[in-house]
Amino acid sequence: MTPPAEARTAGSFGVLVDAVASGGVLVLSGAGLSTESGIPDYRGPTGLARRAQPMTYQAFTGSAAARRRYWARSYLGWRHIARAVPNDGHRAVAALSRRGLLTGIITQNVDGLHQAAGPVVGGAGVTELHGSLHRVICLSCGRRTARTGLDRRLAAANPGWDAKLALLVSAVSRPDGDADLDDEAAGSFQVVDCSACHGVLKPDVVFFGENVPRPRAEACYAMVERSRALVVLGSSLTVMSGFRYVRHAARVRRPVVIVNQGATRGDDYATATLDAPLGRTLTELVASLAERG
Repeated sequence: MTPPAEARTAGSFGVLVDAVASGGVLVLSGAGLSTESGIPDYRGPTGLARRAQPMTYQAFTGSAAARRRYWARSYLGWRHIARAVPNDGHRAVAALSRRGLLTGIITQNVDGLHQAAGPVVGGAGVTELHGSLHRVICLSCGRRTARTGLDRRLAAANPGWDAKLALLVSAVSRPDGDADLDDEAAGSFQVVDCSACHGVLKPDVVFFGENVPRPRAEACYAMVERSRALVVLGSSLTVMSGFRYVRHAARVRRPVVIVNQGATRGDDYATATLDAPLGRTLTELVASLAERG
C-alpha cells in the first residue's frame, strides 16, 4: 500500500537532512528557486500563463528585427530582474555554504541571486551554467561589460521609453529577462552596438539553441564526481544542460535528492524527491541541521 503524500514527504525530507548533514553536497538550482523573489519560471506554476516563447540563439544572431524585439522587451524585463532580491531559499543555501556543507553551487539561473544572498565560502563557489544577465558580451570582439552600463546607453538612445514602459503594467518578465511586449510596441526601439568595435551585443547568457561552453560543462561534471551527493533545487530538469548532471550523479553512484514543485525529468534517478515550496523547505532544512548541532 502506498503511504499518504504527507508520509512520503516527511520521509524524503529526512533523506534530504541526512544527505546535507554529511557534507560534500553539490547544489544544482533552477528557476523554481527564484519564483519566491518574483521571477517567474518557464514550466512551473508561475510559467503557465505566458504565451511568448523564449528567444533562441538562432533567431537572435540571424535577424536584426529579432534583436530589436529582444532588447526592447529586455529593457523592460531587466528592471524586474535588477530589483529582485534573494528569498528564503537563496538565504538557506548561503547558510549551508557558511556551514561548510557544500562543495559548490551550479545554477541554471541568470539572475545573480545566489551571489546576492551572501558570500559563499570554502569550495562552494557559484557556477553560472547559463551565464548572467548582469553582463553583456560582444559577439565580434568578445568584450564583456556590465548590463547597467548598457541600460544607460539604451535609455539615452530611446528617450521617452521609460514613460511608455510605465504604461505596460501587464508585461511579465521571464527568467531570461525577456518580457512580454508586442511587436508594435517594440518596433521603434533603438538598439546600440559595442562601444569598442561596433559589433552586435548579446546578454552574456546561454540562449535556447546555444551550447554551454565546453570547459564550463566539463568543470560541472568534475564537481559532481568530487561531491558526496547532488541536491536539485527548483528545476524541472527538462533542459539537458542540467539534467545530464543528475544522470551523471546516478551513473557514478552519488545520491540525488530533488526538491521541486511538480514532477521532474530526473525523478527516476533520484534517491528521494520532495514536491514542496523551496523557501519553506530549505529554511526547515537549515533549522533541522542547527538542532543536530
